[in-house]
Amino acid sequence: MKQRLLILADGSLGVFNSKTATCLIRYRPDEVVAVMDRDHAGQTTDEVLGVPAAVPIVASLEEGLKYAPDTLVIGIAPAGGALPAPWREWIRAALEAGLSVYSGLHVFLGDDTELAAIAAAHGVEIWDLRRPPIEQPIAHGDSRGTRARRVLTVGTDCNIGKMVAAVELAAAGKRRGMDARFLATGQTGMLISGGGVTLDRIPGDFMAGFVERLVLEHAQADLAVVEGQGCLLHPAFSGVTLALMHGALPDAMILVHHAARSIMRAQSLPIPPLAEWVRRYEDAVAPLHPGRVVGIAINPYGLSEADAQAAIAAAEKETGLPAVDVVRQGADRLLDAVLIAR
Repeated sequence: MKQRLLILADGSLGVFNSKTATCLIRYRPDEVVAVMDRDHAGQTTDEVLGVPAAVPIVASLEEGLKYAPDTLVIGIAPAGGALPAPWREWIRAALEAGLSVYSGLHVFLGDDTELAAIAAAHGVEIWDLRRPPIEQPIAHGDSRGTRARRVLTVGTDCNIGKMVAAVELAAAGKRRGMDARFLATGQTGMLISGGGVTLDRIPGDFMAGFVERLVLEHAQADLAVVEGQGCLLHPAFSGVTLALMHGALPDAMILVHHAARSIMRAQSLPIPPLAEWVRRYEDAVAPLHPGRVVGIAINPYGLSEADAQAAIAAAEKETGLPAVDVVRQGADRLLDAVLIAR
């Protein structure tokens, strides 16, 4: 059932600062009716974000309501997941105007007694996408038995496009007539796919178990592409990465790299060479399953066309693996590498 989405990204609209907003506009463009951001009001999203869809950007909730939305989406997911203070009043007003709310914040808006009461009074709902399930599954390595070829996107840093690479790889499989599934493990992926789990809210002992269960739910597909999270060497987010690897036990991995970035996000750590990342990811999963890194997805955001092509060529030369910009070039070469991987 299609919705009419108004995305709230005030003061944070950008490819990396508002990943949820950017990806919804890219992958559900027919349903996003407007974006609220006072800094870019009067422009369109193609001008600000470089996405194909020209969604209007408005300065206020009142202006956004003129586009007849039925749902307000919190378009950011900042580290720590706190609600920006001014946004509470906009959320309250949206609920009073009859809009449901999707939130990927770590703070659960549905637990706010005032907001919950307003939602109930107006017959709308608050969806906290990061609210964890109550189950506590333990991983047992059962992912190895799937018919589906399992693929995991891994990265040289956090917030670099692992979800986009996974979505594009699954889409490439579907275009070839395959039963290719995108398995979401974060709030933005869930908004795109309509299912999955927000892994970073699961207690550590059960993260791999939830990934394993998600993979087993799609065991009979041709291709199960699992959305990666975090980064194996990032001090803040390495735990979720390793849980994904051990839960999915991928047959193949796609390494995602932001070519314009040399320092890990929110850290002072330099990003090691790509060949080192290939070895580290393969070594991390090898004791449980012989998964291989089979291709590189280059995120060229911030580079000129010439520099982007140079980065792709350099990645191929360094690793001996196919490298592409999946947004501009598609993921077919990566899919070819996945299908021949042993």
